[in-house]
Amino acid sequence: MYIRDATAADWPGIWSVMEPIIRAGETYTLDPESSEESLRAKWLHLSGQGRTFVAIDDGGAVTGTAELHPNYGGAAARVANAGFMVHPDRGGKGIARALADHVLEQARADGYRAMVFNAVVASNVRAVRLWESLGFEILATIPEAFDHPVEGLVGLHVMHRKLD
Repeated sequence: MYIRDATAADWPGIWSVMEPIIRAGETYTLDPESSEESLRAKWLHLSGQGRTFVAIDDGGAVTGTAELHPNYGGAAARVANAGFMVHPDRGGKGIARALADHVLEQARADGYRAMVFNAVVASNVRAVRLWESLGFEILATIPEAFDHPVEGLVGLHVMHRKLD
């Protein structure tokens, strides 16, 4: 597996990773009914600042994707935010950790001083464990902020890590 910056030609592979995750509605605050085109514009940062990455397996298939962008603007623009998705059939193989390591390195290289996640679904225990293992701390939990399609109302964690 290797990780690189995404190109427009990667979109079909990225969408094959994203669509089942978004449609399930269990881990992202994105509307599960969002159109492919609106999600493409958002994930690929077609109208603004940000970067998108893909994890590629030995056969050339996209197995995961991540995106990096400023969380705030103006004087706070050196705080990054990012999103990560791994194809549901490829979980547990180290792809998310590799993408996270890559994005954290890129964020530092791009001059970001910290990274914040505004909405980590509390029931997404694999993601929470990964972020904590990479030095992220839960700053707050917004109770019952996410309407999980199976578990009902669950919290959203705000997580943070310095990048120096």
